[in-house]
Amino acid sequence: MSVTLSASTLNIALNVLFEDNSFVSGFEASSADAEVFKALSGAPDAKVFPHLARWYNHIASKGDAIDGLKAAEEPVAAAEAAAEEEDDDDDVDLFGSDDEEDEEAEKVKAQRLAEYQAKKAAKPAVIAKSMLALDVKPWEAETDLDELERLIRTIQMDGLIWNQESKRPTIAYGVKKLVMAAVVEDAKVSVDEIVELIEGFDEYTQSVDIVAFNKL
Repeated sequence: MSVTLSASTLNIALNVLFEDNSFVSGFEASSADAEVFKALSGAPDAKVFPHLARWYNHIASKGDAIDGLKAAEEPVAAAEAAAEEEDDDDDVDLFGSDDEEDEEAEKVKAQRLAEYQAKKAAKPAVIAKSMLALDVKPWEAETDLDELERLIRTIQMDGLIWNQESKRPTIAYGVKKLVMAAVVEDAKVSVDEIVELIEGFDEYTQSVDIVAFNKL
């Protein structure tokens, strides 16, 4: 599911992402960074979004090279391709070999394969994450949004990280809504469960809407 984000909500979500990550995906700038960079209307306010501003300035420094950024390569896929190429090289026998040499070659190949499998197992798995933004609407203008936000932040799950900042734009007639952003690990966190828990604070919450849910 992909939802169009407002500029402020996008900046909040990206600031959360770049607090712990240098790039959108992988360990170097890629076409994903170029895509996000072009989606921004301009340089973010470094005082309000320091992590996003750091990333933005780094990507901007690449100038015209931004358009040449390649897609991030999956580390495991690259390692497997390298291992296959190495195995193909081992299969080439230019001078022929006797049974003893073939047996030794098989031992070397088996050892290399075992070493590769060990390295592959030691590498951390790629964790799928998403940016989540919620509109939480109160019952009336007198609803205590400070208490509502405090209650929402008591919702803690493995794989759920609430953004430190929140927004409180006015809806109408002095009523303000609460905009909360978070980064979630897709395999661990149910967004529907988060929504249900917030709706459970029914003394304060009239409704909860998912306004952004984008894969990182």
